[in-house]
Amino acid sequence: MIPTNLIKVGMADLQITVADGILKTTGLGSCVGITLYDPLMKVAGMAHIMLPSSEIAREGQLNIAKYADTALPEMIRLMVSAGADMRRMEAKMAGGAQMFAFSSASDTMRIGPRNAESCKVFLQEKGIPLRGEDTGGNYGRTIEFNATTGILQISSVQHGIKEL
Repeated sequence: MIPTNLIKVGMADLQITVADGILKTTGLGSCVGITLYDPLMKVAGMAHIMLPSSEIAREGQLNIAKYADTALPEMIRLMVSAGADMRRMEAKMAGGAQMFAFSSASDTMRIGPRNAESCKVFLQEKGIPLRGEDTGGNYGRTIEFNATTGILQISSVQHGIKEL
């Protein structure tokens, strides 16, 4: 049975929830699933980020949830409007895998690691502590974040279930 408080976060999507919501995204390969959380107000946000920077955007109408540099500021804005305080926010993230082996070490092919790096740089710039991460490797992940407990559950076929 699917809980009624489950909020699905699609690819290149972001959502927030308050109190008893559970945010879930599937299919994290090179994409990064990042959560922000205000533990006092129980306001949580999750973004399923596909690419590190919107500078490479070619689409006409920019999907801000697709890129690390645009998704994270928007998620903070939405969470603050729901009562969160950025000074209390903490982050957790998963994904950023290198799903395919390439013969060249070209930086453009390192999408997963670059996604994770760009999220970390943003968090450092904003002074938001990264409380846990499960990034890298060469396997996919599904994540669920519980806004009541602040626990991020990561599942993968290869490594089972772990909690951060």
